[in-house]
Amino acid sequence: MKLTSFHYDKSSSWNEEQPHTNPDWTLIFVIYGRCVYWIHEKKQVLEKGQWLLIPSDTPMYGRSVPTKIHEKFVIHFAADEAEHVFPLLQQSSHTCRQTGKFDIIADRLRLIHRGWQDKQPYYQALCEAHLQELFVYLQREWDQAATTSATSLLVEQMKVYIQNHYREHVTKDELGACISRSPNYAASLFRQVTGQTISEFVHVTRIKTAVYMLRHSALTVTEIAEFIGYNDPSYFYRVFRRLTGLVPTELVSDRETIRK
Repeated sequence: MKLTSFHYDKSSSWNEEQPHTNPDWTLIFVIYGRCVYWIHEKKQVLEKGQWLLIPSDTPMYGRSVPTKIHEKFVIHFAADEAEHVFPLLQQSSHTCRQTGKFDIIADRLRLIHRGWQDKQPYYQALCEAHLQELFVYLQREWDQAATTSATSLLVEQMKVYIQNHYREHVTKDELGACISRSPNYAASLFRQVTGQTISEFVHVTRIKTAVYMLRHSALTVTEIAEFIGYNDPSYFYRVFRRLTGLVPTELVSDRETIRK
């Protein structure tokens, strides 16, 4: 699997046409809003959380929904030997799916984007490793497409509970009680559907809030850490660095620069 190009779009006036002679596969993942593609003249609307996989040598045209901003990641790659590993890359027509693993897929795409921009030594190998990992999640989810809507609803209930209590210590016992199931069942189901453990999802939810507060509040890093549930600032720094690739003070510096 060889990554040939990667870009991030944020626009309300985007349009693009891909000729049928393009030798690469294309993967699109929408993280906000929606856009529209025509593949072999068949219309495909893509919304937040949906991904679209287009085989090589497939003509397509895409554009923004007029006056509506959307954000998406677009990857072009050569499948090479990965075709023998992932059945998704054996499809002769385009594939579209709504993911239940939004956070983990968006996280991997951000890592690829950062690496592709920074171009540190061996960046291509690292980006391609992240891309292959991403396809593992997509393929697993595709294989588990039989997950029932009732099961998905249970996971959504657990997500809502976490979003309402992420500043506290959320346990599998609490989530089990939330969906009237055993703690072990709740933890297993949550990981199966989201690709994350309960703890990982709690950390992601906390760090999302931290990013916003670091950019837009007047609180110190320590105050923000305590507010979102981290009593140890050094631990907050480690988790923040692991999930974002940044340190909290970088965002605080940006905030102070903007205010000046």
